[in-house]
Amino acid sequence: MAGVRLVGVRKIYEERGHTQVAVHGLDLDVADGEFVVLVGPSGCGKSTTLRMIAGLESISGGQAFIGERLVNDTPAKDRDIAMVFQNYALYPHMTAYENLAFALTLKKMGKAEIDRRVREAADMLGIAALLNRRPRQMSGGERQRVALGRALVRHPQVFLFDEPLSNLDAKLRVQMRREIARLHRQLRTTMIYVTHDQVEAMTLGDRIVVLSRGEVQQVDTPTAVYQYPRNTFVAGFIGTPPMNLIEGRLVHEHGLRFEAQAGDLSVPLDSTRDEPALERLGRVILGIRPEDLRPVQPGQGRAFELTGKVDLVEVLGGEVLVHLSFGGGELTGRFAAPPIPQVGSELRFSIPPDRIHLFDGESGQRLP
Repeated sequence: MAGVRLVGVRKIYEERGHTQVAVHGLDLDVADGEFVVLVGPSGCGKSTTLRMIAGLESISGGQAFIGERLVNDTPAKDRDIAMVFQNYALYPHMTAYENLAFALTLKKMGKAEIDRRVREAADMLGIAALLNRRPRQMSGGERQRVALGRALVRHPQVFLFDEPLSNLDAKLRVQMRREIARLHRQLRTTMIYVTHDQVEAMTLGDRIVVLSRGEVQQVDTPTAVYQYPRNTFVAGFIGTPPMNLIEGRLVHEHGLRFEAQAGDLSVPLDSTRDEPALERLGRVILGIRPEDLRPVQPGQGRAFELTGKVDLVEVLGGEVLVHLSFGGGELTGRFAAPPIPQVGSELRFSIPPDRIHLFDGESGQRLP
């Protein structure tokens, strides 16, 4: 096993005199045995980064290390990594057993050792009964297990996953997430996983690397990324539904308050905030997670409350997502059900000051 270290790694594409920078000076240190997830929207550079680690893309600048070995110019076949792709890429004319054994056969490994590794991986993944089937005789989830097993039998230093669950339905994705998490706990091999699905990122990773336009926005544990997003991009990307972000300004009125730029919304801020530093700011952005909005029932006597019109209600079983409008602004709240608000009705709610996130209106960076 080995860790992975990227130092100022860049990827630049040149085409017909046009230069496109896909990855901007990325620094990342993945510890031996760690599970790190690269997450971000399409075109953010996550798959390109993974392919540079694998040796499938050349590195335009910087250095890539697997363990203590510099691998910039090392061919993919000599990097001692195994990669699982979005496309299962199984040989259709081979059985599951033959697909699992193929890479080991190329290495001229002994038949007894090949058989041991194949059956060990098959038992681990619950596909022992499928070894004599060809890919066309398997479901999508079974084919993905075979693809995982093909990587597993190689006993690599590093596993790389490039959106391996994208072609599966929702139920199978949940099942395969459990399988991959279980494999990591069992093997403790370094794993780097690429996805655009934040649920996969939050549930699988020891740490998450959030990328946008080829630049790292935040690297931290899933809990820290969710609770303390570094900027408005991370706040708006991580979370389902995402954090509510409202532009406005800070005013002094019975303490420090936030006033929305659009709509009738004025919220007191937590008294522990650094008022002198915040007072110098012009435009700010208030962030509040949907689950942190509090519905106010008649007679509760809150110190302050706000009123919004219910535009849309999404019933999710034990909870509801309520989309509210107030003047020119919008908010989404996640509330327990029942009761279920009626579309067109007015809903009173409060925003707890200690659950508010503040961001600089110009840079988008988190404020103290």
